Amino acid sequence: MVPVIALVGRPNVGKSTLFNRLTKTRDALVANLPGLTRDRKYGEARVGSRRFIVIDTGGITGEEEGIDVAMAQQSMLAVDEADAVFFLCDSRAGLTAGDHALANKLRQSDKPVYYIANKIDGVDPNVAMADFYQLGIEKLYPMTATHGKGVRNLLDDMLLQFPDSNQEEEEQDKHRGTKIAIIGRPNVGKSTLVNRLLGEERVIVFDHPGTTRDSIYIDYEREGQPYTLIDTAGVRRRKNVRETVEKFSIVKALKAIDDANVVVLVMDAAEGLVDQDLHLLGHAIDAGRALVIALNKWDGLDIDHKTWVKRELERRLQFIDFAEIHFISALHGTGVGHLYESVDKAYRSSMEKLQTNKLTQILEGAVFDHAPPMINGRRIKLRYAHAGGSNPPIIVIHGNQTAKVPASYRRYLEKVFRRELNLIGTPIRIEFKAGENPYAENRGTLSKRQTERKARVKSQVKKPRK
Repeated sequence: MVPVIALVGRPNVGKSTLFNRLTKTRDALVANLPGLTRDRKYGEARVGSRRFIVIDTGGITGEEEGIDVAMAQQSMLAVDEADAVFFLCDSRAGLTAGDHALANKLRQSDKPVYYIANKIDGVDPNVAMADFYQLGIEKLYPMTATHGKGVRNLLDDMLLQFPDSNQEEEEQDKHRGTKIAIIGRPNVGKSTLVNRLLGEERVIVFDHPGTTRDSIYIDYEREGQPYTLIDTAGVRRRKNVRETVEKFSIVKALKAIDDANVVVLVMDAAEGLVDQDLHLLGHAIDAGRALVIALNKWDGLDIDHKTWVKRELERRLQFIDFAEIHFISALHGTGVGHLYESVDKAYRSSMEKLQTNKLTQILEGAVFDHAPPMINGRRIKLRYAHAGGSNPPIIVIHGNQTAKVPASYRRYLEKVFRRELNLIGTPIRIEFKAGENPYAENRGTLSKRQTERKARVKSQVKKPRK
């Protein structure tokens, strides 16, 4: 079995830095700011052939109020899930009352705890560590997570407590299913929807914009089908983004779109469709991701407002008529279960294996019904088509003068292919390739025989009299 390690401690003691060091990634946001991490974040770490799971958590002070209470609850849930705990303390700040309180809680959890004195660089280790022995611990690990000093000694001692997992379990744990990114503006209900889809309070929900700061990847199964949910930070308009932390959060959210298979855009039904929603739609389409639209907070709206919202959607979303729209209530669960049907259809369509014979037949039928336009008196000729990739489906069409195909005819072909192939929820990319002239390199060059014939013809031509 793969061991699970939870990183706990007060805010700003270096938990996210150690998480990035162990996972050899930059998945966790790191800044000199207390309370940056809020939700549980999971990552995979390796030491040689050994593998384990690391959980990054929010800071615990013992004096939480407001959103900090939910952060502390998430941290303690991580302790319950873990097989061992890495308890980080700030060696420069010394032992605090919050460290005492958290150490008492960890003793009650009956989990093996490894006590770490972080940020040991630049100070005398013996002096800095002396204060922490008041906790009555047998061994304290001095460490500098930023530079990796002392990390290997900690991991060697931790791995001795757990047997090595076999290769078959590792390969099974590696598998991830359909990756679903939940995106939208701040405070539209993304985290509430994630918790509703999972059936548990997995991420923090608070009635304040910007609660989620990092992209949280959550692996789970539903009816035997593997999924990976990605909860992202809300993306506001650029002119409203001033904090550096929010800028990094937006970058992680846009990166999650590129990493996902299916994107679920959550909109606030009470506010209707706004320009920022269209910007997010454009980014998802440019990334080529399958798309599902969810209008949240649908319950409680009057009939006139619902009619207006549907009319606006029909008018302004004509360019993505392939995406299915759901009217849901993430808080009460209304319509949430049907999202999986659209997600599965969109994922299957985006990964569809397209056959060259069928694509060419569809192209011939489309050209027969509506031929390409004339360019400089010459007809554009489209000869055959084949598949060029998936997620999104790419169709490569070969012919003559393909660089001059109008955008309107490209959209016509996209609609024909989508209709005939029954592709739902995914954009289609069409690429044109022109046939090359096999004699293009020889143009203007004559063979020896042609040169002699040309000279002979010239000699026989009579010169005009002056």
